[in-house]
Amino acid sequence: MSSTITLYDVPSTTPQPWAPNIWRIRFILNYKRLPYRTKWVEFADVEATLLAIGAQPSSRRADGRALYTLPVIIDPRGARGQPATVLSGVDAIAEYLELTYPARPIFPEGARAVQSLFVHYVHEVLAKPLLPILVPLSHQRLPERSQAHFHAGGGAAGGAGAHTALGSAEREQAWRAAKDQFDFLHAIMSKNVGDPACDGVVVMGRNVTYADFALCSVLIWIEQVSPRDGWARVRMWNDGRWDRLRNKCREYMDVY
Repeated sequence: MSSTITLYDVPSTTPQPWAPNIWRIRFILNYKRLPYRTKWVEFADVEATLLAIGAQPSSRRADGRALYTLPVIIDPRGARGQPATVLSGVDAIAEYLELTYPARPIFPEGARAVQSLFVHYVHEVLAKPLLPILVPLSHQRLPERSQAHFHAGGGAAGGAGAHTALGSAEREQAWRAAKDQFDFLHAIMSKNVGDPACDGVVVMGRNVTYADFALCSVLIWIEQVSPRDGWARVRMWNDGRWDRLRNKCREYMDVY
C-alpha cells in the first residue's frame, strides 16, 4: 500500500495555491517531511468528491444541509489499525497529524492551548477585514467553471454578490482595518524582542510552530491573489516583520 497522503486542494490561476486553511495543512506535511500529493478538485466537484471518499461534512448550512469544504486528507496508513483515515477540517487534520506523526512537533511542549488561541485569533479576527478584499480577488483566479459555480449560487459563500470587488474607497478602508489588526499583532509579538530564547520573527522561540503556519498561510493568500497591491503593502508593514516571517517559512512552501 502506498504511504503517500492525499491532500485535496482547489486549482487556481495563481503561481501557487492560495487557500489559507489548506496551506496550514501543507505547511505541516512539509515540515514533518511526510510524503503527500495534492489532488486538485474544482469547487463544483468538491461535495461529490468528498462524498465519494467518505469524508465528513465540515459544518451545516442554515437550512440544515451538510456543507462539504476543504481541506481534506486521506492517510492510507490509517490510525489505530484502520485501513485508511479520511479527515475533514483544518484543526482536526492538524491534531491528527501531530498525534499520528509526533516527530518534528508543531506544538511546543506545554503550549498547545496558547497556540490554539493564537490560531483562533488569526482566523477569526486578523483575517476578517481581509475577506471583502481577498474573496473577490480569489474568485477571479478560479477556473471559469468554478467561477460559474459560485455565480450560480454554489459554494460556501454562495451567490455572486460576495465576489464583487470593492470600490477604491471601500478597499482602502478595508486595508486600514486590516493594518490595525496587523499592528496589534506586531505589538504582541514584539514582546519577545530582547528575550535571548527568541529570534524576534516567529511566534515562540526560534522554531516555527503551528501558529506561524496559520499566520503565514494568510500572508500567502495575500501574496498570491493581490501581489502588487496587497502584498506590496503588507510586506512593508511593521518594519518588514511579515516579510521576514514568510521567508522563515519559505522552506516549507513546496507543493507536491
